[in-house]
Amino acid sequence: MILLTSCMSARGPSVLKLPQQRTIHYVSSNQGNEGSAKIIGQLAENYSAAHPNVKYEFENVTTSALLQKIQLLAASNDLPDLFSFEPGSPLKQLADSGFVLDLEKTFKELGLYDQLNPAAVVLLKSMVGGKGLYALPLEMNIEGFWYNKELFAKYGLKEPHTWDEMLRAAETFKQHGIQPFSVGGEHKWPITRLINGYVIRKYGFDAMQRVSRGELRVTESGFVEAAQVVQDMGLKGYFGSNVNSVDNDLSVQMFLTGKSAMFYVGSWILRDLNDPDKNKIGTENIGFFNIPLVKGGKGTLDDWSMNAGLTTSFSAAAYDETMKDWIKEVFTGYGDEALNELGVIPGFRVEQVPDNIPPLTRMVQQKMNGVKNSALWFEAFFNTRTQTVAWNNAQLLVSSEMLTPRQYMEELQRAIDEQRNE
Repeated sequence: MILLTSCMSARGPSVLKLPQQRTIHYVSSNQGNEGSAKIIGQLAENYSAAHPNVKYEFENVTTSALLQKIQLLAASNDLPDLFSFEPGSPLKQLADSGFVLDLEKTFKELGLYDQLNPAAVVLLKSMVGGKGLYALPLEMNIEGFWYNKELFAKYGLKEPHTWDEMLRAAETFKQHGIQPFSVGGEHKWPITRLINGYVIRKYGFDAMQRVSRGELRVTESGFVEAAQVVQDMGLKGYFGSNVNSVDNDLSVQMFLTGKSAMFYVGSWILRDLNDPDKNKIGTENIGFFNIPLVKGGKGTLDDWSMNAGLTTSFSAAAYDETMKDWIKEVFTGYGDEALNELGVIPGFRVEQVPDNIPPLTRMVQQKMNGVKNSALWFEAFFNTRTQTVAWNNAQLLVSSEMLTPRQYMEELQRAIDEQRNE
């Protein structure tokens, strides 16, 4: 029991005020004991130990439910203090309505702005049309194809530099009973990532920005060609059977146990690649190549698809003096914590690179240093409805000929037109 003590003054008795209780609530589709959520949780617990009146509460929701949950909470002006969200069109809608904190202004006021990676800041601003910085880049990722070097060597294959070379390698693996690609089709976006990869090699790194500005239409021949290539990959069995029932965990497991030869995914997978309990093929047998070139295309191997992972935003309404102090304490030195604890590359500056950084992490860091232009993912500028069209139809595309590549792009263009006319 806490006793309140009183004292007498010239104005009569007064009561000593206890510090106001405050709970800082974080909603994310990450698991609380994994990734950036784990680091934030550890730092938050340190803060609570020094400030017993401030508690930290983490809530995990599924990826599919996250977007709807945050939108519903925003509509009732009840956003959690901080939350994971998609840093494209959905976040811009929240920013336009004044629901989320301007982090450029906030971090400058707190003396933390210089801790952010400038490339990550530029990337995140571009995803909301240059409006501002409304999300923290807890991770900084490049995307490409991880491959099993031992399997490639076994069948006399070299690292592909063109899409045709990659497809010939895929056919070789299929003929020898090895699944060519791991694809978590249950989550849908791994399929559209492949379509996007072909598109940015056909039209250049800024293809989807041009689509968002109305300068390109996805019904043009190069987009239809991209959908055709990916459909063929699916129908030829390059993604295995029942690809739409395979989740991300299973796709990772298949690659790390040697059951698949290639895996398109971002560098966030480093935490799995560097985990000897999960990685059964060995880090020395894993290579990484950029999206291959397309004949006659404008894309180059200096252009990489990049993202800032699952970003974290903050409620503007919940920002108070306690939250200001909490943010400053938790995110000071976050970059060093993330790299040292997780072995992933954050969108924060890293001041102390550990000597024992895993080889694959160091390799990715070196490739990031050579990026000339960064491309965004397929749905970066789509609203929720347009994204759903792209995702759901992608599953139909790779599993059946009932939806043709042209129909896929025609339906997507209709959704884009409706989005632009809203």
